[in-house]
Amino acid sequence: MNFIDKTSVDVIAGDGGDGSVSFRREKFVDHGGPDGGDGGDGASVVFQASRNENTLAAFRYQKELKAENGQAGSKRRKHGRGAKDFIVAVPVGTSVTDGEGNVIADLTDDEQQAVIARGGKGGFGNAHFMSSTRQAPNFAEKGEKGEEISVVLELKMIADVGVVGMPNAGKSTLLGHTSNARPEIADYPFTTVKPNLGVVDIDKHTSLLFADIPGLIEGAAAGKGLGHEFLRHVERTKVLLHLVDVYQEDIAATYKTIQDELKSYKVDLTDRPQVVVINKVEGLDHEMIEDRLKVLRKIVPKGTPLLAVSAQSGQGIKELLYAVKEVVDTEKNRIAETTEENALPVLTLQNEDKAWKVARDDKKFTVTGRKIEKFAARTDYSNEQGLRRLRDIMSKMGIMHELRRQGVEADNTVMIGKQGSYGSFKY
Repeated sequence: MNFIDKTSVDVIAGDGGDGSVSFRREKFVDHGGPDGGDGGDGASVVFQASRNENTLAAFRYQKELKAENGQAGSKRRKHGRGAKDFIVAVPVGTSVTDGEGNVIADLTDDEQQAVIARGGKGGFGNAHFMSSTRQAPNFAEKGEKGEEISVVLELKMIADVGVVGMPNAGKSTLLGHTSNARPEIADYPFTTVKPNLGVVDIDKHTSLLFADIPGLIEGAAAGKGLGHEFLRHVERTKVLLHLVDVYQEDIAATYKTIQDELKSYKVDLTDRPQVVVINKVEGLDHEMIEDRLKVLRKIVPKGTPLLAVSAQSGQGIKELLYAVKEVVDTEKNRIAETTEENALPVLTLQNEDKAWKVARDDKKFTVTGRKIEKFAARTDYSNEQGLRRLRDIMSKMGIMHELRRQGVEADNTVMIGKQGSYGSFKY
């Protein structure tokens, strides 16, 4: 199966380059000052939606996306080269979630970008720390680690109209007759093994994007058949075109089966505007067609367009397309009004970057907090001057005061981050 619409991948941003410890060494210069350059920033991993991509097949065997690291700084204040962001092309309509199902990015527009993992900042070289009181700093920062995250990529087609129905209802035939799509159609129950997109021209000025969703069966929402794998593609469609085979023995039960599956899906899809159509009417007279429509009128929600067509012969197709266009236009206007109403900015004064916490466990103290952890990650604990700088930062932030308040003593262990993930030292 070539159509891949869900996969997982590990995303690893580049590490920042280490800062350099260097002193100016020139002839006739007895005491050259520090001239160690800063490290370059690591590359971020950026996903970019592209209309030239159709599936997620490229990630089927490429399970790791790793960006380039920044280069280390060097003498004479030379900065390390920063790495260029790693741009990853994904199909328009790709949703990116973390392991807990939280949405990281939803790429719905061509060329839309989202940073999935940020590259680490380069460490400062010793030239950066020269001051009136510290004229010969013999330390530099380490480069910051790039972010790492495992994500799930899920492709949900973005179409104006999603064509749904039981297997062999004639969905592929309808799409092939009305659009530029050329779906493969065979004489067996599941005629479509992947969703097909087609541009349908309504008139000289209007065209709509139709998606033929593979046939649903009873229990599809619970995982039976092929339909469950593709119901996700209906999530983004503005309007559903529910196609019913006129030759079904119980046409009302057939209609209800699809409606039940749409309702049972994780997102109730029955709230989408629908156009209900009976298909394959080319061999029936007007009276028989009206009899079938009468059965459906009793159960189809009031106001829902109900039509009869033949996808094979083209009978009633023009009327169908204009009816669909009208429903799509109404839905687009509703979405635009809703978006405008919800566009007010939300202001917040919270700043969690500067927050920190000290926890004591016998003679061990654990310090956590986004800002202090970032400083700790860039500290060279084997260098006394570098460690002294970290202590100074902790003192200015009030962390040292809190440690003393909680009874820290000489030789007690102070760990930065959970379980000392960002280093530790003796008080």
